Amino acid sequence: MKIVIVYLEAKPEKAEEFAEISRLNHEGSVKEEGCIRFDVLRNKEEPNKFVLYEVWESEEALARHKTTQHFLNWDAANATCLVRPRYRDSYDAVGFTTK
Repeated sequence: MKIVIVYLEAKPEKAEEFAEISRLNHEGSVKEEGCIRFDVLRNKEEPNKFVLYEVWESEEALARHKTTQHFLNWDAANATCLVRPRYRDSYDAVGFTTK
């Protein structure tokens, strides 16, 4: 299992555009084989800050995800929408539940 948390900060004037492209990335990602969970979260107090919480069956599933058109579209938008490059942490599950 591969768990990734991605932290992103959009330019204030690009926050809505980034939210929409992130929603489209989410919609495509949850349909992918190997995707267990893919959440796009937006900070309530600072709406230009986003977090992606992703759970993949394997490193291979995550690698395939990065070749999809919805990911490539989202990745391209990062260049114009973000204040700085995204920051990513990888995790191992200590306790994890799916229902």
